[in-house]
Amino acid sequence: MHILMLSSSRVNNCDYLAAAKNDILTHLGAVSECLFVPYAGISTSYDTYTEMVQHALPELSVIGLHTFDNEVQAIARASQNNQAILVGGGNTFHLLYTLQKLGLMPIIQEQVINQDVPYIGWSAGSNICGATIRTTNDMPIIEPASFTALNFVSCQLNPHYTDDHPKDFHGETRDQRLTEFVTLHPNIPIIGIREGSALRLTGTKKEPNLELSHDYDGVLFTQKNGKSSLPAGSNLTYLI
Repeated sequence: MHILMLSSSRVNNCDYLAAAKNDILTHLGAVSECLFVPYAGISTSYDTYTEMVQHALPELSVIGLHTFDNEVQAIARASQNNQAILVGGGNTFHLLYTLQKLGLMPIIQEQVINQDVPYIGWSAGSNICGATIRTTNDMPIIEPASFTALNFVSCQLNPHYTDDHPKDFHGETRDQRLTEFVTLHPNIPIIGIREGSALRLTGTKKEPNLELSHDYDGVLFTQKNGKSSLPAGSNLTYLI
């Protein structure tokens, strides 16, 4: 498996995907053609979204999955065509809804887990790498058939994690929401991935290796220990 789960497409005020570009190209190695899954995008067209990714990654050939007459067949041929799968950010509920509706979930799992097709997601594209999408930050603007995600990692993920608490803000903080989840689900940990950071999953299904990138620390939520810090570069295989 070669799976890169980026927290976000931007860090601070950098250009789109600029902070992640080196990690993306290194992760892909010799692979230069990518199938881009734009279905998390709501406020822009899929064509425009694909063009944004292509502009940010001119070293690659980026093909929008929505342009194929048969999306399932396109993904199913990724391995034989030496292609990678990129999944962009946006609304996680709409992304999962569309992938389920098109019957793409098991095909992506087969290509990534068993055929070793490289996968790169950011934001919503990383959210769906966990067991479910129940710890996304997004509003449920549409209802998928279930919350079950790709389950590349069997824990929960929270991209864009922040423990910032603005002055005079009286709504629930991110920490409170994630703590509520582990209170109800004491056997399921959550990894909070800060912007600018990423998780890398390599190895095989039987012998996986999960690591936090060396850029920023992460955060772990469990029912037993509450919130704890994950140092940058940590090996997190024990969580999956």
